[in-house]
Amino acid sequence: MSEENKSDVLSVSEQQPKAEGKKLQFNLVHNYPQKNAEILSSQYGFNIFLAGLLLMFAWAIHAVGITDRDLLSYLITLMLIQMIWMLWYIFRSQSIRRSIIEKDTDAGARWLRCGITLFAVITLILDSFKIGYYIGYSECLSITEGIFPVTHTIHTLLQVYFLWFHAKDIIQSFKTLERFGLIHAVFTNLLLWANGILTESKHELNEHKERLITLGFSNITMDHHTPECNCTSSVCSIFSQGIYYLYPFTIEYHILASTMLYVLWKNIGRTVKHHQQQKIHFKFHGITIGTILGLIVLTTTVAVLVVYLIQIGRSKSKSELALNMFYLYAITVLTLMCTSAIIGLIIYRIENKSLDDSESPAKKLDSDLLVGSACGSWLISWGSILAIICAETHPDYTWYNLPYSILVIIEKYIQNLFIIECIHRKEEEPTDDHSVERIFSVSARSTISLASSSYDVFSDSVTICNKEFPYISNSEVPIGEDCAEEQRNQDNNNSIRLTPCKVSIHATRPAKLNKKRRVLKNIAAFLFLCNISLWIPPAFGCRPQYDNGLEEIVFGFEPWITVVNLAMPFSIFYRMHSASSLFEVYCKA
Repeated sequence: MSEENKSDVLSVSEQQPKAEGKKLQFNLVHNYPQKNAEILSSQYGFNIFLAGLLLMFAWAIHAVGITDRDLLSYLITLMLIQMIWMLWYIFRSQSIRRSIIEKDTDAGARWLRCGITLFAVITLILDSFKIGYYIGYSECLSITEGIFPVTHTIHTLLQVYFLWFHAKDIIQSFKTLERFGLIHAVFTNLLLWANGILTESKHELNEHKERLITLGFSNITMDHHTPECNCTSSVCSIFSQGIYYLYPFTIEYHILASTMLYVLWKNIGRTVKHHQQQKIHFKFHGITIGTILGLIVLTTTVAVLVVYLIQIGRSKSKSELALNMFYLYAITVLTLMCTSAIIGLIIYRIENKSLDDSESPAKKLDSDLLVGSACGSWLISWGSILAIICAETHPDYTWYNLPYSILVIIEKYIQNLFIIECIHRKEEEPTDDHSVERIFSVSARSTISLASSSYDVFSDSVTICNKEFPYISNSEVPIGEDCAEEQRNQDNNNSIRLTPCKVSIHATRPAKLNKKRRVLKNIAAFLFLCNISLWIPPAFGCRPQYDNGLEEIVFGFEPWITVVNLAMPFSIFYRMHSASSLFEVYCKA
């Protein structure tokens, strides 16, 4: 017996290494190609992005042999490749539309798709302006400047369609090919975003130089890119001026598109835990105070922007007056935003609820973008603080610039905490304040018929015959044994027949929590409108970092302008991304 047991143990021990070797071999074959595809596709994306950035840089500094025709040709090629891939994906999806496709409920929210559609419509208007501008100057412009807006129009229409119907997909077939196609789309949009930023920054820099010249500064070289021929149409000036007012919207469109495509890329091959996703509903109710205060800030912002653009650069005294006005306005708004976000954080901490620890690429990307894009404003603010400390002379507006720069750092820090605290909280079932009584009866096969005609009740507990049960829905009701008379029948498969019983469905959550929810909704609505308000001035030319001159004296004109041009796009994107995140906070609160 002992010898037989030893031989059995030996045979099992001999088989285990073989099984482990097979398992290891299977893992090597199954997992590593997909991991390699992810790494290779990301490296491919970075390479096409860096090549495009190098072309933009060479065009911006007027490198020998590099023209805007080369840059536009590169961007057109990338857009054509992306369109071919999107068409292939859409046709393939249509052919297998009857099969079950995994969906990521956290990705591609409806309000986000509506927002990107709005920006896309304005982008189409921008492309039509560019086409009209090319027609007016067609005699001396490269043909690529006419092909680019046409290609971009088709690309925008196809991409919006793709994001509307496929942003939630979790791709489980052709994964290697899809990784390369999606990462190509991500970096194509990033290059189009960077191209828009570069074009708008050059225009803003020229306007800043013109204001400096009117104030008496000399030795300033203008960098114009006007055509060398006369326009054949009378509306060329309208097209040329209108283009730069529309660039902020197309910049936001491309960065939002790249983030949605990146989430789709991260979801390739992902296994999603199936859970009931609570739909987010927007209801304009109970947010009167927050909305009114936010609209007041928005109206004030528009007024300040108009006065600033009219006064700045007219004279030294008018420029200082415009700067003082802007800093006082911004300090007031930032102080109110800090106070609101702190109150919201205190309410969340008092509730002491658990956070959602699920690995969602969409939520993780939202948090990373909030912190990453805030670094642009922080860089400019620290530069202003350092310039104020090191400056030999301090104009009057300097003492407003210092608290403004400090508040920019603090406000973004607190607001990020508030947003991340909310979007990472576990969702709860909605509750109501009133109590409702219903009569139901249970017949054979435990089916329930509700006597009430209303099905719109949410509750936390149910009392059945003086017994309390957890939350129930209309389709599933736990029944206590004391409520019924059990009549078991062997011919009816032991079905249970229950006599009618009175059910009291009531909310156990106190009214105080609903007051907290209303406060959170008002805070989210107020911060949403404030972020929209603070997005408007820098997006449309109100940039005191250019105009106060203090930082340029300390750091030098070219270095400081370079810092602002690199950091300002991230600051502008932060406000728009914060607004979209705060809309989600409002719907969840």
